[in-house]
Amino acid sequence: MATVLVTGGAGYVGSHACAALARAGHLPVTFDSFVTGWRQAVRFGPSVEGDLLDAAALDRAFAEHRPEAVMHFAALSNVGESVAEPERYWRNNVCGSLSLLSAMGRAGVGAIVFSSTCATYGEARGDALTETDAQAPINPDGRTKLAVERMLCDIGAATGLRSVIFRYFNAAGAEPGSGIGEHHVPETHLIPLVLDAVSGRRETITVFGTDYPTPDGTCIRDYIHVSDLADAHVRGLEHLLAGGESLSLNLGSGSGHSVRAVIEAAGRVTGLPVPVVEGARRPGDPPRLVSGSALAADRLGWQVRRSDLETMIADAWAWHQTGGFRA
Repeated sequence: MATVLVTGGAGYVGSHACAALARAGHLPVTFDSFVTGWRQAVRFGPSVEGDLLDAAALDRAFAEHRPEAVMHFAALSNVGESVAEPERYWRNNVCGSLSLLSAMGRAGVGAIVFSSTCATYGEARGDALTETDAQAPINPDGRTKLAVERMLCDIGAATGLRSVIFRYFNAAGAEPGSGIGEHHVPETHLIPLVLDAVSGRRETITVFGTDYPTPDGTCIRDYIHVSDLADAHVRGLEHLLAGGESLSLNLGSGSGHSVRAVIEAAGRVTGLPVPVVEGARRPGDPPRLVSGSALAADRLGWQVRRSDLETMIADAWAWHQTGGFRA
């Protein structure tokens, strides 16, 4: 139905979006530097190796594959790392995105689905964040993604570029039977770290901060199944292909789970003990981030299907037991 250039399509969420695009009848073309992405994750269409800061590589990809739209996942996204290395985040996330948008302009491609983050909101001010909440990020990860959001709005106003911006929460799980899943080196996300501790790949899982203003003292996050995220991205793409207007939408399950609750659920799902140690807070971590996603349901007809905590952990555990990708 449509050829879609998927930047970062060899990564965790990007590869699941490619799988969902292919199931929907579209052709995903992965554009990835393979610095953090996995070649084994490119299973659903062709790929182009390149860096977003390489304008010539982007121009060749657009000329060869002639995509009708872009899905943009290629970004750095570790909060702690962004605090330690802000220059790297601004160069990669902001300059890379500007380079991509310029290439789209040269190729005459006027639709993009952008993978943003709930970190653009900063500290939560109520029970659930909605799209009307002020965006006041407290770390470079959130600030760089917000800069790209504003870039999209400004360029859209000047050129007619249309975008769907998804501010999503913590991706988790794996698509059963797809041969893809979550595999970062080094791993920084809670659920795979917990499963590493359960399986003996690491000695313990560290709980960073036990004195947050939450019921059990640990951070609360909204976890969303990566397959539900991928489905939303396809719906956002098809909204744009049908001539729809630009949108900015939250994607989350609407349920918050503390770090301790995730650890306890992993123990129940796997039937194995989880070795835990407690550590200090990490800089830039808000106490609570939970999504209100009613607007995505209203505008795109999107609903979560696999985003209960135990299903996400069970799917992640099944993938984890395959051993993941090989370098």
